[in-house]
Amino acid sequence: MGDFPGQVNTQTSSAASQQGNSHLGNMAVSMDVSFIKTIPAILMLVEIGVGLLTWSLIASAHYYFHPAIGWVMFVAVTLWLLTIALFFMLFFGLHQRLSSVPWPLALMVYYAVATFLYLTAFITNAAVANAYFYTVVYGHMAAAAFFGCVVTLTYGASTFFAFMAWKGDGSGNAAGSTVPV
Repeated sequence: MGDFPGQVNTQTSSAASQQGNSHLGNMAVSMDVSFIKTIPAILMLVEIGVGLLTWSLIASAHYYFHPAIGWVMFVAVTLWLLTIALFFMLFFGLHQRLSSVPWPLALMVYYAVATFLYLTAFITNAAVANAYFYTVVYGHMAAAAFFGCVVTLTYGASTFFAFMAWKGDGSGNAAGSTVPV
């Protein structure tokens, strides 16, 4: 008990916490504010926002009358959640902790698959929306189809920028770079 006053640390903040860094065990987490200003980040934010509109418009309608709309909901909600997780992973720099992952290639593949899945969901939604023509929710389904088209285009643009980042590596080896788009 005699050592107690000598063991007290009265420092209230550290330089790392003032710079926006926090240490979780051995893992340093820092916000990359400059990432938000990049075209890929802006596209991700558009994908998140418009993806939310897409699935919320479908969810507000009686989508369970047509099983095909279940596919649209699955694609919209799944890609919305994955894009949110990916955005925060890139924003907080967590991708740098996984240096064995070829991030430019992984992002390009993710965006290409997302573009294809959203294209199928958009086509499905547009085809089934006509069945709701004489109902109150026709506007919801038509708007969801429009926003599905917008999200498909933004995922396509993200695929293009991810492809350019992957090819812009210089050596052509995507595994050699860990910096995302």
